Amino acid sequence: MSNEPKRFGCLGVFIAALLCLSLLFNALFFIGSVFGVAAGEFGGTFRETMLTKPAPEVKTKIAVIRVDGLIGNSVGGLVGETMVDDIKLELKQALDDKQVRAIVLAIDSPGGEVTASDVIYNAVKKAKMIKPIVVSMGSMAASGGYYIAVGGSHIIAHDTTFTGSIGVIMQSINYAELMGKVGVQTLTFKSGKMKDMLSGSRPPTQEERDYVQSLVMQTYSKFVGIVSAERNLPEAQLRAGLADGRVISGQDAFAAKLVDEIGDFDTAVAKAMQLGLAPGSAVVKYEAGGGIARYLRMLGKADASRKVEINVGPQQALKLEPGRLYLLPEILVP
Repeated sequence: MSNEPKRFGCLGVFIAALLCLSLLFNALFFIGSVFGVAAGEFGGTFRETMLTKPAPEVKTKIAVIRVDGLIGNSVGGLVGETMVDDIKLELKQALDDKQVRAIVLAIDSPGGEVTASDVIYNAVKKAKMIKPIVVSMGSMAASGGYYIAVGGSHIIAHDTTFTGSIGVIMQSINYAELMGKVGVQTLTFKSGKMKDMLSGSRPPTQEERDYVQSLVMQTYSKFVGIVSAERNLPEAQLRAGLADGRVISGQDAFAAKLVDEIGDFDTAVAKAMQLGLAPGSAVVKYEAGGGIARYLRMLGKADASRKVEINVGPQQALKLEPGRLYLLPEILVP
């Protein structure tokens, strides 16, 4: 009997500790919700990490901004709400910093959503009017990744980079036959004949097929037009050749004038110093800070904002959302 109070005392301390932790996390969540811990309210800046030290007496910098993975407004950001917001904030930080003379945009992405890619492209294009932007392609800068790249001042690819993939894709799953086998039917009430045109519960009509195809081709025409204008290539030549959705190597892209140079990240840094008239500059990259603002945002964010995953492998495939237009290589589409 003498051991019972001790056991109860230990259990009480454990329960009290759990309650304190619960209260702490709820308080943090409440603060993040009420005060809206967002990028601008805590400075909206990224922390600088030096990659290369400057030469003696040199005060200028080259800023490195990365575009990694799937491009999308549904991909959560580290400082902004989305990864698109993060890239725009990084570009602004580099432009506002008078010591930054040029930017290296390091892209390693298979592409992603059309609108997200277009927003980043326009931000890059606008920024290059103020400071040179040298694009450094990694293993892949295809489709939406290439869409963004053409906004830069100078594009450098590895000879083994996968790039190009100038095309647009939209998918929808049709499960009408499966529903018929299990005896399930869908009852639909709609305001117009096109309201359920991407429904998987029935085969699409020819009119619906033609309409969706026209939407795809409308976006494709914009993509090809941008590449034609930025790379100074005839649009008809692109449509009849490499702008058919195929992925090409960096070497082939250079031969086709889709990129300006073959090289690596160091080549891009050297080019940025040349265009920025800033030899011997420090090379810095932007990273999200680890302060309380970031943790509050992580606590306050819904998991839905991070639901887009990129899983490329023999047993996994990239999951596309039905009804969305994507700029992605065909080899990544299930």
